Amino acid sequence: MAQLSFFPATVRAAETKDQGSYDLVIYGPTSAGVIAAVQAKKMGKTAIIVGPDKHLGGLSAGGLGWTDTGNKDVIGGLAHDFYHRIWQEYQKPETWEWQKKEEYGGKGQGTEAVDSGKRTMWIFEPSVAEKVYEDYIKEFDIPVHREEFLDRENGVEMDGAHITAITMLSGKRYSGKMFMDATYEGDLMAAAGVDYHVGREANSDFDEEWNGVQTGVLHHKHHFGAVAEPISPYKVPGDPNSGVLARISTEDPGEYGQGDHRVQAYCFRMCLTDHPENRIPFEAPEGYDPEQYELLIRIFDAGWDSVFGKFDPIPNHKTDTNNHGPFSTDNIGYNYDYPDASYEERAAIIKEHETYQKGWLYFIATDPRVPKAIQEEMNRWGLPKDEFTDNGNWSHQLYIREARRMMGDYVMTQNELQKKRPTPDSVGMGSYSIDSHNTQRYITPEGYVQNEGDIGVSTYGPYEIAYGSLVPKKEQGENLLVPVCVSSTHIAFGSIRMEPVFMILGQSAATAAVMAIDGDLAVQDVPYEDLKAKLKADGQILHYDGPIHTGGHRTGVKVEDLDGIVIDDNGANFTGLWQTSAAAKKFVAFQYRHDAKAGDGNCTATFQTTVPKAGKYEVRLGYPQNGNRAKNVPVEIHHASGTATVEVDQTKTPPHEGLFLTLGTYEFTPDTPASVVITNKDTNGYVVIDAVQFLPVDE
Repeated sequence: MAQLSFFPATVRAAETKDQGSYDLVIYGPTSAGVIAAVQAKKMGKTAIIVGPDKHLGGLSAGGLGWTDTGNKDVIGGLAHDFYHRIWQEYQKPETWEWQKKEEYGGKGQGTEAVDSGKRTMWIFEPSVAEKVYEDYIKEFDIPVHREEFLDRENGVEMDGAHITAITMLSGKRYSGKMFMDATYEGDLMAAAGVDYHVGREANSDFDEEWNGVQTGVLHHKHHFGAVAEPISPYKVPGDPNSGVLARISTEDPGEYGQGDHRVQAYCFRMCLTDHPENRIPFEAPEGYDPEQYELLIRIFDAGWDSVFGKFDPIPNHKTDTNNHGPFSTDNIGYNYDYPDASYEERAAIIKEHETYQKGWLYFIATDPRVPKAIQEEMNRWGLPKDEFTDNGNWSHQLYIREARRMMGDYVMTQNELQKKRPTPDSVGMGSYSIDSHNTQRYITPEGYVQNEGDIGVSTYGPYEIAYGSLVPKKEQGENLLVPVCVSSTHIAFGSIRMEPVFMILGQSAATAAVMAIDGDLAVQDVPYEDLKAKLKADGQILHYDGPIHTGGHRTGVKVEDLDGIVIDDNGANFTGLWQTSAAAKKFVAFQYRHDAKAGDGNCTATFQTTVPKAGKYEVRLGYPQNGNRAKNVPVEIHHASGTATVEVDQTKTPPHEGLFLTLGTYEFTPDTPASVVITNKDTNGYVVIDAVQFLPVDE
């Protein structure tokens, strides 16, 4: 939903103004909405986009130019075409107004900004992205009705489970054969009576590991563990009676793993520039209150100096600036009500986020307590004169990282993303890591401030997304598709929510809508094999068997390329807190793990399998060597005759191809599980686990 420059009428206009009937009515001109309309027109159907936004493209044209690609090889179809058209724009000399083309050599999410071989560009300015979306609209002659707000109370007409028309607060009425909710909020879906969820599910709800409250989990560097010393949340440090600093909650954070109402933090993906001719200095926003940023001073005083860690360079001396650190542009805890809020309430929440974020910039640029080097660097930057020119040079799109999520025909979970169970009826792929931003800033039992909710874990490569996650339960909506607020858990949505994926799903949803029209079918009854064939013909990637890319130039060794029975760390069972990594030069599959706190005795990892036939097997432990590893890692091998214990020095390189160390040869039988158990009890460094290999030994 766009930033609102006005409050829409809360009462529908007295006169209903019929706008005609279309094959596909799309509510929401996000990236998914535009791509869906293009696909419908390419398939010979009529389509209209209607929604509250003035601008097309949602976040892709709202500041997120540093594309969260993951594995680019699974971005196909019209999504790939979008990035190709971005590339075409940057082939034009006039696009490079503030910088020479040859001077820009940006790198994106572990990849080059420009892929000349595929003629795609993955990093771009907001105005260029918006131009590409507008060009789609012109080329395919797609009508767009902007700044039209759905009457969420009475604006959805239903005939049983069939939507017949939707009406806006302006009185404009749109009838159609198929409807699509392409908004970030899921307003049409909710107004149609479709089941949805807001907040985090408990881990137990869907047998997940990373959902629910995550107290004690410190991924990335967006927490106070990244600061050299613990920080007091109180106005007078150490004195609870003095009151709590701004932007810190005094609520109980909840028990680890339990569900709650909280959603991950929002922010604006700021486009900034350091080019003097195009720069507008930061100004104090209306309502600026420096007390809102007192916690930041304590962070600076503790030595933290990474303010500019996510000033990611995009063309023409601009940035896509994202949240970075324990107290940054993410407005933690101020968005819980947004998903179900009224339009007026949302406008107030959006304005609060704008005030907070502009104030954060101005505070760093002007407050005399800010370290001089940081302040001088901040004052090199400003808002670009040539971006968001009708909105005070500030993004028109708040980053709604998560709002409502449909509970539909199939629910995507962490288990599908990490391939712990198969995904039925793939209609596209995602590949970005499971990435949730913080949900709360609270006070620990020890009396210090801490953030909670930031999660970053691997999906172990590209994953498939089920067609059932795009459609409601049949009894709730036979002609509705939802490619943005897809049916998924909070933690699964942490990866699915990326803009390339929304475009992929928008195309697939539109394809299914057209096939449902042609077959006079409910969307749930579209024959998958027919849908699959059409998607593949149109360039969608539904399955991936390519090489393992883990970021940068590292490539993992595929499990299927190794001999014997190999259990990757993804297939192990864990107790305690283990953290993932892919920093080593060589490892199995997509990552490995290490204990979060060396030698605390709380961590175990169990690798278990059943051998196909009785006999002797050489057992090997896989781990990447490093000087900070433990020299005394206790490893138990449970075999047919009992248990053996081996102590491993992980500072030494494994002798077998730099991957595996032999633990010994043991007897195993099919009727007794074969297992290897690693712990960090009394270890003198980090314990690292990558894989376990069982190799049959010829007698």
